[in-house]
Amino acid sequence: MANWIINNGLTAFILVVWMAINIFLFVWFYFIYALREEFFYTRHILGDALAWARAPAAVLNFNCMLILLPVCRNLLSLLRGSFVCCGRTMRKQLDKNLSFHKLVAYMIALMTAVHMIAHLFNVERYNENRRDTSDELGMALAELEDSHNTSYLNPIRNIETDAQQTPTYFVFTSIAGITGVIITLSLILIITSSMEVIRRSYFEVFWYTHHLFVIFFVGLVIHGVGYIVRKQINDKPLNTDFCRTRSSEWGQIPECPVPQFSGGPAQTWWWVIGPMILYLCERVLRFIRYMQAVTYRKIVMHPSKVLELQLMKNGFKMEVGQYVFLNCPAISPLEWHPFTMTSAPEEDFFAVHIRSAGDWTEKLIDIMQKLPEGTQGPKMGVDGPFGTASEDVFDYEVSMLVGAGIGVTPFASILKSIWYKFKISNPKLRTRKIYFYWICRETHAFEWFADLLQVLEREMEERGMADFLTYKLYLTGWDQGHKTHYGRPAWDKEFEQVRKENPTSVVGTFLCGPSVLATVLSKKCAKYSDVDPRKTKFYFNKENF
Repeated sequence: MANWIINNGLTAFILVVWMAINIFLFVWFYFIYALREEFFYTRHILGDALAWARAPAAVLNFNCMLILLPVCRNLLSLLRGSFVCCGRTMRKQLDKNLSFHKLVAYMIALMTAVHMIAHLFNVERYNENRRDTSDELGMALAELEDSHNTSYLNPIRNIETDAQQTPTYFVFTSIAGITGVIITLSLILIITSSMEVIRRSYFEVFWYTHHLFVIFFVGLVIHGVGYIVRKQINDKPLNTDFCRTRSSEWGQIPECPVPQFSGGPAQTWWWVIGPMILYLCERVLRFIRYMQAVTYRKIVMHPSKVLELQLMKNGFKMEVGQYVFLNCPAISPLEWHPFTMTSAPEEDFFAVHIRSAGDWTEKLIDIMQKLPEGTQGPKMGVDGPFGTASEDVFDYEVSMLVGAGIGVTPFASILKSIWYKFKISNPKLRTRKIYFYWICRETHAFEWFADLLQVLEREMEERGMADFLTYKLYLTGWDQGHKTHYGRPAWDKEFEQVRKENPTSVVGTFLCGPSVLATVLSKKCAKYSDVDPRKTKFYFNKENF
């Protein structure tokens, strides 16, 4: 258990706090609408569905406040890299921003479903309330109309035709109803297009559909001004137990004045206005960066249609393992795609390697292949750089780097930076040992990386530091004198060996690869971390885009 806490304790604590707030809001608002006197008459018409509609609405407000924050990339980079108070443990939480974004989205989807279903019952009961002649109190409440001294409770009123008495008519003609439909449809499209199979195979569909969040938030802010759920607002508290059986005497006896009701005010904007302003600033900053000139230093086509772009931009500074978003207006003026930089901070340019993996990358590669040699490429917008878990590689005494397929790219930046650092006679490095594992089925697309490994290995040997870097390549069908293994790593054996060779070290384990492998490595880090603080401990870190 102690080993698990080392890697997951703070994450678990944050999730428990988040869930506790959700539960508190749900329960608190449920009992407000289920018990408070000012909602007595509203409950008479709507029953338990009133509380079941309002409680999830409070949870929705809280999570809609949170949903934009994890995707404010510049804000997270500021927190991650600029504030001294943001230590390594907290930076690990910031690296899980997209996981938290998804978790909040699931809660929004769940609460939206509960809220919508409850309100469908409410609309039906409002409609039935005008027709139920057996309910004397209900009929009296339904007949209340706006005048100089009364206000209505049932929003379905002043009906002239039978057709207009249907709940469907009310839903599609009221502010709350039509915005509710728009919000729900937008949310359904956003969530369904975010499925992994869609993102991987039809990224453009995901990208464009995800921007329906603008419509979602506009509808969300407007939704509450419909004032569908109303409460009693009489100046003096009413004795509802006494007055509910004397509806025919309302306004005729002092104890029972005609009840007055009011809805609102709309509260959602109180919750979301701050994050919306932050996100707007984020988009303005992205636009400013987009307008900054980017020049091409070199365009290289590697085997297997791998494109290397070496770019230059005034004031651009990077750290190892960081990534940028690229936009090519010649392909699409709106699409931005993330790519890990494969260059080192010591170089006077930044580079990305792009493999054909979708419509956008295929179009970009086709454009670059048709360019006359030595010419500049099309206009390129660059947003970033943004921090990732790999930035912390040199904060550990020992680092285990695990790259799967294209996940090798952040480690190319790290290994290049090591090469540059060792060109200095006495590099100041806390890290004294790096283990690198590369797992890949198709290898031809990464021959550029093999050259880097060979150069770095020779450099280490010449400086008498051959033990600084240990690497193992798990490949199929390719062997150029590298330390090639076939199949998958025996992780228990690897972790046991690292622990044996580093009996008192803090080991950072870094993965850029699939979530299945992340689960395996996370468990191994917990398994092989020693409870004794003087002995080996493994900390797991994963790249997220």
